[in-house]
Amino acid sequence: MSGDSNKRLLPAYLVVGEDVLKRRTVIERLRSRMASMGDLEFNHDVFDGESADGGDIAAACNTLPFASPVRLVEVSKVDKLSKQDTEVLVAYLAAPCDSTVLALSGGKLAKNTRLYKAVAALGKSAVINCAPMKRYELVKALRSMAVGHGFTMTEQAADALVTLVGEDTVKLDTELRKLALAHKGTDPVNEREVKELVARTSEVKPWEFVDAFSARDAKRCLKLLALLPSTSPYALIGMCTARLRELICAKSLAARGEASRIADALKVPAWRVKNHVAWAGRFTDAELRRALASARDCERAMKSGASPDDAFRDWLISVVASSR
Repeated sequence: MSGDSNKRLLPAYLVVGEDVLKRRTVIERLRSRMASMGDLEFNHDVFDGESADGGDIAAACNTLPFASPVRLVEVSKVDKLSKQDTEVLVAYLAAPCDSTVLALSGGKLAKNTRLYKAVAALGKSAVINCAPMKRYELVKALRSMAVGHGFTMTEQAADALVTLVGEDTVKLDTELRKLALAHKGTDPVNEREVKELVARTSEVKPWEFVDAFSARDAKRCLKLLALLPSTSPYALIGMCTARLRELICAKSLAARGEASRIADALKVPAWRVKNHVAWAGRFTDAELRRALASARDCERAMKSGASPDDAFRDWLISVVASSR
């Protein structure tokens, strides 16, 4: 939990967001702060929102602390509480016990819910946002986290770690601990070391595959395709077809000297099309039209008895590997 340790504790906090490591860190800091104020051994209750009863939580909150000025009551998975149990907590928060801190945590809780509003009304710092970081933010954060584990790492190494493990901060932190144990010397951990020591556990994002398709990188396409077990060939050909249409538009606008209009024409953010002109340049006009027409034929074959995986792979190779 951030902020001045001398600042008065609020009667309740909502620690909400999908970054599990961030939520865990906030709760651990709150425990540590309260432990410094008194013995938590007899003044600490923990409930699971999936099975907890709202009345039991409220009763724990209204229990006076023993040999300590404060009590801590934690409720995890607060978003799993039933509506009836949630209403019990809303009623409690209208007049909370001044010797108890109620720590509610969960992955999601809409701002328009009564429980969210009841906690938010307690003070500006009552709701602690633990939303997941964007990839570029995560890469930067990993490098800072590595220092906490006793080593440094390059930006390329941090990016490779995200690629291999995914964006789950708990799993990433676990891998950082492993790297700390395996790394020798004072040089930063580099990309090669990460790839040697960390096994791939994350599934490739479909957009990574579509970007490789756009770049006509056949080798990378086939490598990524093998790492997309839960994405159907029907979905992939749909995404590739959509990208082909975008590249046709980008190529046409670029030819007229209007490349700056691509984002507006496609009604997407500018960052989404920053590579479109370069990718479109890897195809001739005829190749793009032929790829779009053959996608139609491929879909027909996939729906007419041919193996969808084989038909898509054959189409993919014919598009990305054709000669100029």
